[in-house]
Amino acid sequence: MNEKKNNSKWMIGSVVIILILAVCFNSAVSALSKTESVKETNYSFFLKQVDEGTVKQVQIQDDIIKFEVESGNEKQTYSTIRIDDANLVDRLHEHEEIDFTGKNERPSALQGFIFEWLLPIVFLLAVWGLIFRFIGKKMGGLGNAMSFGKSNAKIYVKAQTGKTFEDVAGQDEAKEALEEIVDFLHNPQKYAEIGANLPKGALLVGPPGTGKTLLAKAVAGEANVPFFSISGSEFVEMFVGMGAAKVRDLFSQANEKAPCIVFIDEIDTIGKKRDGHTGGNDEREQTLNQLLTEMDGFDGKKGVVILAATNRPESLDPALLRPGRFDRRIPAELPDLSGREAILKVHAKNIKLVENIDFNAIARATAGASGAELANIVNEAALRAVRNGRNSVEQSDLEESVEVVIAGYQRKNAVISQKEKEIIAYHEIGHALVAAKQQDSAPVHKITIIPRTSGALGYTMQIDEGEKFLLSKEEAKARLAVLTGGRSAEEIVFNTCTSGASNDIEKATQLARAMVTRYGMSGIFDMIALETVNNQYLGGDTSLACSSETAAKIDEEVNNIVKTAHAEAVRILSENIEKLHELSAYLLEKETITGEEFMSILNKEKEKAVA
Repeated sequence: MNEKKNNSKWMIGSVVIILILAVCFNSAVSALSKTESVKETNYSFFLKQVDEGTVKQVQIQDDIIKFEVESGNEKQTYSTIRIDDANLVDRLHEHEEIDFTGKNERPSALQGFIFEWLLPIVFLLAVWGLIFRFIGKKMGGLGNAMSFGKSNAKIYVKAQTGKTFEDVAGQDEAKEALEEIVDFLHNPQKYAEIGANLPKGALLVGPPGTGKTLLAKAVAGEANVPFFSISGSEFVEMFVGMGAAKVRDLFSQANEKAPCIVFIDEIDTIGKKRDGHTGGNDEREQTLNQLLTEMDGFDGKKGVVILAATNRPESLDPALLRPGRFDRRIPAELPDLSGREAILKVHAKNIKLVENIDFNAIARATAGASGAELANIVNEAALRAVRNGRNSVEQSDLEESVEVVIAGYQRKNAVISQKEKEIIAYHEIGHALVAAKQQDSAPVHKITIIPRTSGALGYTMQIDEGEKFLLSKEEAKARLAVLTGGRSAEEIVFNTCTSGASNDIEKATQLARAMVTRYGMSGIFDMIALETVNNQYLGGDTSLACSSETAAKIDEEVNNIVKTAHAEAVRILSENIEKLHELSAYLLEKETITGEEFMSILNKEKEKAVA
């Protein structure tokens, strides 16, 4: 609505500016046509000069008289208002040295047409073009409208993308699926002999930052063919029909440069499901219909391949996903442990590193990180090395950059009272101690009570020894106990609770609810899906798919699961209360301790007993 108001304001303003400029231009033209280098005088001065014989030329016009006066070697032209003087011609005729003529001031028909019509129109068109260009930069819509359906696709000829499969790591399955397309573009005859057709389209789906666009550029770089790159939002224009025209132009260019690759990023912008309601964005629907028509119309044997990327595949129209349009759906998922390690090495190629960097340790600490986040971690490590005055990246830089990405930078100037620091120390040791005393918990890697810019006043980092793809019921319960361990320590030691456990409570509730509604791990419900996941690649928001009575039972079961975990955490900490005090005092002194230091203190009494 605001955009339409702004557009109308710009249109009204441009029309007013044009009218003002037109009036000024017309006045200027009129003034130029009438202005000469003359001096105005009165009629008596004119008669006096005639009688004295200094006037040599006289031009009698409809309203004025122009005359030239010679004084020595100097000449000056004057003008005066013409007066109805019947004797003027006779008086001039008496002076033979005066050459006088008459002139009609009215311009000819051609002059009138040029000055009154042609020049103003040309001027208005020039001003209108300049305003269109200016408004186009401001609004983005009107300026594009002047392109008359031309595609905005960026064209990379041959291998100008600068990317190959060597630049892509952690997506081995996706690369394998795309290698066949590359082979077809290299050797189409091999497939034509057996009668096979190249897949018309391949849809890359996955979370943000997993390298979908990078994969598309790598395919073009490997195949050594032209690469057309355009975003779905660039098809949606201000005027209905312009997006469809751009689709036609894009495919026309692609057919001319075949074999080639057309990459449409964020295709869900134009490819959303058609709901059948009237009054929607007809421009987007027309663009989608034109895209469907063009994908049906071109011959796959020419070597035109359509690659598209989205992180919302569930929102795409079924007609777009059917075989014959996007024949392949290629997932670009979050990388596993080996994939993360490979990605870190790829991004560290151009970074100066010290010897013996353990990328595996960094990969284990970044479970669930995307390729873009891993690239950011490597860059943050390089920036930290520069800040510390070093010319190479060390292991500590990479470890600190992991914490920066996860929890933010250290708040070095944060002033926390001694009492609150003590509560935070017991809270974090509560998490770590519960984790260490359970068999199904990940080992403790690091504990700190240094505040971070994300808002965390401290945190306990756990890192699994290897990659895990399944979550057992026992592991889920152990994780819940760890999450409640911080609050449990506060209750046991200080006989109170603080707001510091808010994030723990949120995570524990989410996990317990997932156990009941999605994982089938509750005691009162069997293998029933009571919740559906929406936008699995964009946060995974959920919505209940049950009655209100069942929802009340879900809440009750979630409460019972969290209560049981809380009680288990209290039991573990109560049985190890001395270690809780000892470890909290050590953490309060050091502020940051490693998992090895933590386990050494925890097992010290056990080692003495064995000895």
